[in-house]
Amino acid sequence: MTRWRTVLATIAVLASLGALGGFAVVLFGLYDTSAQKGHWKVTDWVLHTTFRNSVDLRAADDPPPVDLDDPGLILLGARHYDSACRMCHAAPGEMASATIDAMVPRPPQIERAVGTWVPQELHWIVHEGVKMSGMPAWPAEGRGDEVWAVVAFLRAVQGGMDGARYQGLTGGERYCSGCHASGSDHIPKLEGLSAEYLAASLRAYRSGARPSGIMAQAASGLEDGRIDGMAQRMGGQDRPADPAAEALPGAMLARRGQGEVPGCLACHGAGNDNPMIPKLDGQPAPYLATQLRLWRAGERGGTDRAPLMEQAARGLTDREIEDLAAYFAAR
Repeated sequence: MTRWRTVLATIAVLASLGALGGFAVVLFGLYDTSAQKGHWKVTDWVLHTTFRNSVDLRAADDPPPVDLDDPGLILLGARHYDSACRMCHAAPGEMASATIDAMVPRPPQIERAVGTWVPQELHWIVHEGVKMSGMPAWPAEGRGDEVWAVVAFLRAVQGGMDGARYQGLTGGERYCSGCHASGSDHIPKLEGLSAEYLAASLRAYRSGARPSGIMAQAASGLEDGRIDGMAQRMGGQDRPADPAAEALPGAMLARRGQGEVPGCLACHGAGNDNPMIPKLDGQPAPYLATQLRLWRAGERGGTDRAPLMEQAARGLTDREIEDLAAYFAAR
């Protein structure tokens, strides 16, 4: 018994000395934080091994919920990367700047950064960020769905994207039309939306009231005057409704109210001229379904009608969401 007491007392003393040593390093500035000197090799090994194992442990095994070969999704991810990530990881076929190259730890060039990570691991890394590396988490809470666009782009880099293809994706018009005219099922069309609604949406993205990591980045550098000018140029082009859509299962559901909540068409139908209520006719079904799921989860925001939309979506099943999205997409 005495022997065990001695062992425990020794461990306690060593632990106390270790704690005092760590406290002294912090209190007296004994650790050299200069970026002129890199980590010890063993420190590099510990950090990278910890990172690898942390991702392996936490990345979901579920298959991606979207088609990662969708050209529109790759385009969206590439344009976001060009605006938010290129400064550190450079572009395919491009070397990092001298300043970024001097960072400790140094951000890996994009072809090396994508490595052999599988899509679920890339999603986890982009969504969660990396501590002690300067890489932030995704800037919109609850919007892991839009991270898949970046993953689609990163997979294209893994497949051998060269500089010419990258320039083809990111060159030309950088705002709005480059992505919204791509025809991707995951990106809304802007025609049919009023200038007032578009301007209010951009301001909501800019302030964070409407969560979106992609759109917050796109709107962050826009002043009010530019937002209003862009909204005027893009909005107000109506699309005629297709009567064949009335035969779809979602048609009846779109007219059906729930208690005090009116049916979808009461607000989003042709008879409502309120410019702050978006017209949904012809929008891509996957995009509409995503928005309804965000409303149902209470993660959409960005409008004074959020409580009504959350209440309307709260009782919808996944099947009903798909039917409603298909109906409005076909109108």
